[in-house]
Amino acid sequence: MREERALGAPAEEGTSGPGRVLVAVYGTFALAAGARAGVQLATRFSEAPVAYLLSAFAAVVYVVATVGLARGPRGRRLALAAITVELVGVLVVGTLSLADRAAFPDETVWSAYGRGYYFVPLVLPVLGLLLLRRNRAQKSPPPKSPPPKSPPPTSP
Repeated sequence: MREERALGAPAEEGTSGPGRVLVAVYGTFALAAGARAGVQLATRFSEAPVAYLLSAFAAVVYVVATVGLARGPRGRRLALAAITVELVGVLVVGTLSLADRAAFPDETVWSAYGRGYYFVPLVLPVLGLLLLRRNRAQKSPPPKSPPPKSPPPTSP
C-alpha cells in the first residue's frame, strides 16, 4: 500500500530533482531502444540478429533501471545492478563495434559508445551511478559515538 505524504513534504530521495530527470531520460531511452529493436527484429532480423537482439537487451536494461530509480531508496539495488550492466554493455559493445565492424553490420543502441544517440548511452550510466552514490552518502546515518564513560569512582 502506498504511503500518503503531507502537502509540502519532501519527496523520496532519488525521485525529485536530478533523480526525476534521470528517471525521465531512462524511460525515454527504454521506449526508444524498445521501439527501435521491435522494428528491427520484426522487419530485418536476418540482416543483423546480434545487433538487433543487443538493442532489445539494452531496452530491457533501461526499463529495469527506470523502475529501480523511480522506486527511490527501495529500488537502489535494482537500479545499481541495471546501471552497472548498462555501463559494462556500453563499454564492451562500443569497443567491439569499433574493433570488428563486420560483427555489427547494423548499429545497436550501444554501438560506438552510443554515437547514434549522441553518446548519451555512455554518459547516462555514469550519471546514474553518481546519483546513486550521492543519495547513499546523504542517507548514511552519522557514525555512532561510543557510550559516555562513567566518571571514575572517587575515594573518600
